Amino acid sequence: MRIVIGSDHAGFPLKATIINHIKSLGHEVYDAGSYDPSPVDFPDIAKTVTSSIIAGKADRGLMVCGTGVGASIAANKVKGIRAAVCHDVHSAHQSVEHDDVNVMCIGAQIVGAWLAKDLVTAYLAAEFSTDEDFRRRVRKLAEMDEQR
Repeated sequence: MRIVIGSDHAGFPLKATIINHIKSLGHEVYDAGSYDPSPVDFPDIAKTVTSSIIAGKADRGLMVCGTGVGASIAANKVKGIRAAVCHDVHSAHQSVEHDDVNVMCIGAQIVGAWLAKDLVTAYLAAEFSTDEDFRRRVRKLAEMDEQR
């Protein structure tokens, strides 16, 4: 899979660990910034991450900021993006299986490197369910996107 990852300054230290883990799982990784610990606005990074997904250059995205919340809000402003904050393994895989999430957001101030790797593993291994209930609900989300 092709994965795009971005972080703000709060998520920058954890991002390197996540990138190495993604590569160890056999996936391609594109780093959308930030590239150092200097302050950066997470909405700018979210634009880069989400545009890679919308353009078909990446299959899924990851964002790492302080709590994951700001990154999730910013990513969800983009039509076609379904972002979720995940701080537990169950949410990391179920968000894909039930809601077809294409951007997982992690809070570097909430989780450590060990848990972050487990979250990423669960997120990348998950596949969207073929169950019609979940498919119907995600279609309704797409319809909501069209109403914007």
